[in-house]
Amino acid sequence: MALFVLGDTHLSLGGSKPMDVFPGWNGYVERLETNWRKLVKPEDTIVLAGDISWAMRLTDTRKDFEFLQQLPGQKLIMKGNHDYWWTTANKMNAYLKAEGFDTLHILHNNSYSVEGYAICGTRGWLFDVGEPHDEKVMNREIGRLKMSLDAAEPGLEKLVFLHYPPVYTGTSAPLSFRLTNTRLPRLRKFKFIILINSR
Repeated sequence: MALFVLGDTHLSLGGSKPMDVFPGWNGYVERLETNWRKLVKPEDTIVLAGDISWAMRLTDTRKDFEFLQQLPGQKLIMKGNHDYWWTTANKMNAYLKAEGFDTLHILHNNSYSVEGYAICGTRGWLFDVGEPHDEKVMNREIGRLKMSLDAAEPGLEKLVFLHYPPVYTGTSAPLSFRLTNTRLPRLRKFKFIILINSR
């Protein structure tokens, strides 16, 4: 078994916001499927680290999720900043079950055990020093990350996935999210998977 991560698929198979209008995105769905099938086997797991679908409502994700469902592997879905369809975990889990999307799983305030690792994660957030809204969202994301880590199976090494990396060129996230602050000092020992966002 192997573990993969992919972010920013921006699927719009049932909508009217194709990414092909941007340079480099021509035929990206076909390229995504071809390369996925070359690399990912049915027993593998892939973390989809946000910005999965341009759908506005959960039910509008159907064609995008059908596309993902038919690809090999178990998929752990995280929230990104463009996942406007995202709702409560209970509603999303009920929808996935009702539609028969049994290879799609929500990673939100929880953890999954995969090959001796605890897969944890949250969206994270951009930040602007001094902006109250950004600080509020960042604090909420820190709480979600803590819930995900607390949900991990004891004894497993924890791998953390974020949609927004905590460090950007020339700047970095507040100390609390870089996990050097006293709020979550025990988190410093975990491995973090940094997804470089393509926005």
